[in-house]
Amino acid sequence: MVQGELWRDRKRHLGLPLSFTKYALTEDRIFVEIGLLNTELEEVLLYRVRDIGMKISLGQRIFGVGTVILVSSDKTAPKLELKNIRNPRIVKEQIHQQVEKMKLERRIRVGEVLEDGTDEEADEDDDDFTSHK
Repeated sequence: MVQGELWRDRKRHLGLPLSFTKYALTEDRIFVEIGLLNTELEEVLLYRVRDIGMKISLGQRIFGVGTVILVSSDKTAPKLELKNIRNPRIVKEQIHQQVEKMKLERRIRVGEVLEDGTDEEADEDDDDFTSHK
């Protein structure tokens, strides 16, 4: 699918890869390809990922799969779900490691500027200088 892949899987049904949705992780991006005849490819740059979550329902647990959720500052895919993948905890950690690596390489601060224009770190620091009555 994608050259230089670190991880690859498909969306699974009943634990089996019977889907035309494919996921791939490279050093700097995550890809989602959907479709057989008409395909749609979405990619998110890892340094834009702001939060990584995971959910595993009872049904998913029975079949050994889960969903990893990425929240990013990407305009076209602000919330990307890697649904019904094997080993979701391991994949989540692998994505986390790559996200941190990309942020360090691009010298992106932990407290990036939020979409509303406020600075996340500045808001936290302001509490230290306010007088408490």
